[in-house]
This record gives sequence, C-alpha cells and structure tokens, in this order.
Amino acid sequence: MTPPPETTVVWNHDGETMTVWPGRNYPLGATWAREATNFAVYAPAAESVWVCVFDDDGNETRHLLTEYSLGVWHGALPGVAPGTRYGYRAAGPWDPAAGLRFNSAKLLLDPYGKAVSGELVVDDAIFGYVMGKPEKMSDLDSAPFMPRSVVVYDDFQWGGDTSPRRRWRDTVIYEAHVKGMTQLHDRVPEELRGTYAGLATPAVTDYLKDLGVTAIELLPVHQFFSEPALAERGLVNYWGYNSLCFFAPHNAYSQAGDRGQQVTEFKQMVKAFHEAGLEVILDVVYNHTAEAGPRGPTLSFRGLDDRGYYQRVVPPPPVEGEDPMPVTYWDVTGCGNTVDSTHTQSLRLILDSLRYWVNEMHVDGFRFDLMSAITRTDQVVDMGSHLLTAIGQDPVLRHVKLIAEPWDASMDGYRVGEFPPPWVEWNDQFRDTMRDFWRGQSGGVRTVATRLAGSSDLYADDGRSPYASVNFITAHDGFTLRDLVSYNSKHNEANGEDNRDGTDNNRSWNYGVEGETDDEAITAVRRRQAANLMATLCFSSGVPMLTAGDERGRTQGGNNNAYGQDNETSWIDWRPDDAWLDIYEITKTALRLRREHPVLRQRHWFEGRPTIKGGIKDMLWVHPAGREMTTDDWNDDSVRTVGMFLNGAPLRSPDRRGAQVRDKSFMIWLNSGSDDVELVLPENHWVHHGEVVLSTNSELEVGTAVRAGESLSLQAHSVLVLRET
Repeated sequence: MTPPPETTVVWNHDGETMTVWPGRNYPLGATWAREATNFAVYAPAAESVWVCVFDDDGNETRHLLTEYSLGVWHGALPGVAPGTRYGYRAAGPWDPAAGLRFNSAKLLLDPYGKAVSGELVVDDAIFGYVMGKPEKMSDLDSAPFMPRSVVVYDDFQWGGDTSPRRRWRDTVIYEAHVKGMTQLHDRVPEELRGTYAGLATPAVTDYLKDLGVTAIELLPVHQFFSEPALAERGLVNYWGYNSLCFFAPHNAYSQAGDRGQQVTEFKQMVKAFHEAGLEVILDVVYNHTAEAGPRGPTLSFRGLDDRGYYQRVVPPPPVEGEDPMPVTYWDVTGCGNTVDSTHTQSLRLILDSLRYWVNEMHVDGFRFDLMSAITRTDQVVDMGSHLLTAIGQDPVLRHVKLIAEPWDASMDGYRVGEFPPPWVEWNDQFRDTMRDFWRGQSGGVRTVATRLAGSSDLYADDGRSPYASVNFITAHDGFTLRDLVSYNSKHNEANGEDNRDGTDNNRSWNYGVEGETDDEAITAVRRRQAANLMATLCFSSGVPMLTAGDERGRTQGGNNNAYGQDNETSWIDWRPDDAWLDIYEITKTALRLRREHPVLRQRHWFEGRPTIKGGIKDMLWVHPAGREMTTDDWNDDSVRTVGMFLNGAPLRSPDRRGAQVRDKSFMIWLNSGSDDVELVLPENHWVHHGEVVLSTNSELEVGTAVRAGESLSLQAHSVLVLRET
C-alpha cells in the first residue's frame, strides 16, 4: 500500500521513532498518563493493527501494536500528549461475504475515542472496496479524508454538581436540538450560538425554567456524520441520527475547539443545567452506525470486526444446482445495518458508553432510538434480551431515566406497552388519538379518555404507573405543532426526494387553506387548536414531552422530515414578530398548574372509586348534560365533548411520610366539535364553587367564578379548566 504524497508515513519497524511498550488491554480506547498513553482496540480477527499518530501538520506516524490478548490489540506510547490526534489501521483477511473487511489502507476511528477532530470528506477512498466492484479491495488511502480520534485527558472540576433526580411524575421533557435551539437566539452571544456553550447560557436555562419544563432531551450528540447520498444533494444530517463514536460529543457543537475541548464544554453545559434545576437527557442511537449497508464506507467498526458488530442474515442452504445466496446485513433500522447487541463486545460497548455518559459527563438519562432493534435475540424482539437484562441489573444505569422508542423499521418491531420496568416509552398512540380528537376524527371519546388517564390499556397490566407513558403531540420527526394545524399534506420538496420522503399519515387539518394565510378567522381557529393540543398534553396523566419551539408557533413550512435542513427551516426563530405567544402563555399556565397541584400529576392509576371510606370517586367522566358518562355515551361515536373531574381530597398517593395529601379538585372540559356546546356543571355534594384557571374559550376568561348547577357555553374547539375554590 502506497500512501498519497500529501501523507507522510514513518513506520515503526526498523528505525522506529518511538518505542511501543506492551501496555494493557483495558480500558479500551486511548488512556493518557504522564508516562505513556495506552491504546487498546478490539479486533479479534485482525492479523496486524497499527495506531497512527498525526502531528499538527497532518503527518502520520504508524506504530505497530505487537501485543494481543482477549481479542484486543494494545500498546503504550510515551510522549503522546492530550489533544494528540490518532486513528487505527488493521490488516487481515478480505472476505466481505464472511464479514471480514480488513483493509490497512483505511484509517479507522477509535470506537472508544472520547473526542473526534475534523470532518469526514466524501471520497471514493473512504470505501473499503473499489467503487463498482464491491468484491475487490480498494488500495486508496482514506487518511486525507478522515477525521481523527483525539487523546483526551480532562480534569474538569464538577464541584458540588448533583443531578436534580426528579421523580417521573414531576418530569416535563423539552426535546431540543443543540444548534437549532440557539442559532438564531438574539440573547445568546453570537460566538456561542449553535454550541453547547450557547445552550448553557441563562437566555436558555431561564427560558426553560420560566416555561415550566424540568428536563431537556437533546437530539443526538454522539459524534455523527452525514450520509454520502445527503452530501451529494448539498444537504447534511442535521438531526444527527447517524452516530459512529458513542463516547465523543459531536465536535461541530463545540465553540472551544475539537481537540478535546468539546468534552469540557459539554460538561460545563450539563453543570449549568443542573445549577438551574434542569436534567439532561440524551437521545442515543445504538441501533445502527454511520457505516450504513454493506456498500457503505469503512470508518471504524467495519474495519475492525464487521461480523461481530453488525447483525447478519445467513441464507438457507442452497437448492441443488443453484449458486448459494451471499451472507448480507440484516437491517431493521432502515439505515443499512443493525448493531448486534447479542455479541459480547457490542453489548459491552453500549453499556460502557452509557456508564461513561452518566459517570463522567453527569447526564441524567437516555432516550433510545429504535429500541426494538437492539432488544432482539436471534433477531426476534425479546423483553428478556441481553441488553435489557444488563441495564436492568446495572447499579448505575437502572437508576437513571430510561426512555424507549418502542419500535423499529420492521412490522414486528412495534412494541408499545411491552417494555419492562424501569423503562418508560414514547406513546405514539397518545399522539395519534389526540390529533384525531382535535380534528374531529376520533369516533367518540372512549379512547380519548383512556389516553387522558394515562393509557392503562398499555401500561397497567405489568405493574407500571401512568408515567410509563411519555405523551407527545409532536416530535422532531413530523410536523411542528403550528404546521399540524396549517397543512393537510407534507411539503418536503427542499429535501431533494421529490416529496416522497416523510410520512403521509399526519392526522393534520389546515382549516380550509393550505399553509400560511391572512384569513384572520382561520388563523384564530388554528391558534386555538394549537393551544388545545398543548393544554391536553400538559393535563394528561403521564410524562409530557414538548418539542422545542412548538410553544412559540415554530413552523417548518410544512416539511415533516426536515432531517437534512440545517438552516432556518429547522432553527427556532426567537423574534416576536410571527410568534404565537398566546400558545406560550397557555403552555406556561398549564405547566404551572401541573407543578402546583399534585392531583394533576399522580403516580397511581385512577380507579373510579373513593380514595377513603365515605369519600367520592377519584375520577368522574362527565357528559355535557351534567351527568356521569353512561355506557351508551361511551359507545356514541358522535360525542365530541367530555369533562374529566379529578378529586383532590384526598389523593390516593401519600406524601413521603405516609400522610394523606389533599389538593384542590379540578374539572377539565374538552370540546373538539365544530359547534358550541351548552354545559351543565353537575350538582354534587363535594364541590360547590370554582373558578376558571385556563381557557381557550374566548368568552370565558381566567378568574371567572362558577357554581355547581350552572350552565356555561363551551365554544367550539376549546378547552376549559375549572379549579375548586
């Protein structure tokens, strides 16, 4: 193999420039010490492995690792300082069909690298094979086009930093993008916008506290790279669901630099959030890697242990007289590969990565992308799988927040309601039901009531609580809240796929005009519906998750798959000009009421019976006529209005000392119909007086006093929340 002229190589055979000490096989990755830096990389079938060190001019020095034990090649290099850039090269058999893709012409990132410097440049050289001839090994050197791993030593002083460790019942999640949150923020210093440091400024933390959220859930921050096909269309992977380095904070979000400074900057961000009383949850993508399918680039895992890290499909024995089918990747992620979490090293990698982010980076939890893909045993979804079992018994991981996206890209991967404790789950059935209800397509209110009360049909049968349901109306993937009430169809032309990408199942309604309009009547109903959806989310049992910017009316112009739009389509516009600030006020009020009143965030299921002898039911479902809902009412598909009475005296859950908890009682009315409805507040023996505390009904203002037995007019498409006085 002959390197290109722009790369200087010094071999460490005869006349080596630096002695390689034996080192040790643990920990994996690069571990700096004053005497020497230890390098250890798992490549059990490799015949030779080099650690390649780069100086500030990009000159490469290769050092042969001569020690091999337990599948790990290792050695220690004296004089290697923190901030040094490096990679690996591995030589061995070339047999792609058998999962052997060793090619010493390819520079490989360290799977355990703590930081990455530089960017990936799409070129034929980053592929292990000759383009157009996937069976033939390429001899093009990839180093000039590859980023490098970085030796990291960080002695960050955490001081008294501690996790807020909020209970699930008290948690409100805000899903956000590191760059998109601050790139256009006028109160964040310009040089910090789009970075971890910018996210840590008071302009952001104070805003989130004022809104009433308790945790920020960051879209992927593990080092990721854009797919070559995206680059060819002039786009980038903005969302970040194309990870490769599971220990490294994404370097493009660092203001301080990419030679290890990103690690310190990330820690400073976490510390700032904790000081503000906010938790940090990471959206993690362990189900696949940026190396894509068998014709993807060779960047790390593929060049070290292709058959160990990736799930493979072994074809049946060939029929006599026919050529055997090739072994290929098994893909239930839609991204070309699926990480094999049943393989010992892959499982170890995931667990080591999770513990690193908890112990070293102080994060408070994780949301697992396409979780079903990595909970499989023999390619069948298994709730007793290696990964779930290992996390469930791990003394560190079992106590952090664990959120599953309970599906993958396959039909059998949809497992909402099936994950074991202590997992909670994204509940897309809540999303779909509430979207349908508010657009008048729910077919009655029976399922609506189930979702409002915590989705007991999904989570009560295995002993989990209502907070096992992470409720959401929107997420990063799909329409924003504003677009949900402004578009009937997706408008993804800017993605360069002729509007074929993105779901067509949006459950949206434009109210007569597609997209933005000057029609004041249409705009008014859209804003009221957005407020209704947000209020419903905040008052439902479970854990509410808001999507960043929805509370301000952020729009993506009808794009429901903006994963490649690193521009103003995706960034939050913080200017007040076109913001729906009335939605912000409704959201803030709803979250304040939820925070102040434990009756609105209970951990026990409602039982429809008294909490104490001689008391009243903990919950009542009320018909607009003022009576308790009957079986006929529940089965009436034309019903569009329902009231939910929540009894606060006392609650089923005691306080931390075992004493009864008493709170105000609430009545929440939802009217998704297109007509105003005459309400009768039920005559009863427990609540006689109340007041309006939240209203999207323009004729019933906050503070309006009400009495049992009175009639009220509930406006079409509106929410009314009454509190006992």
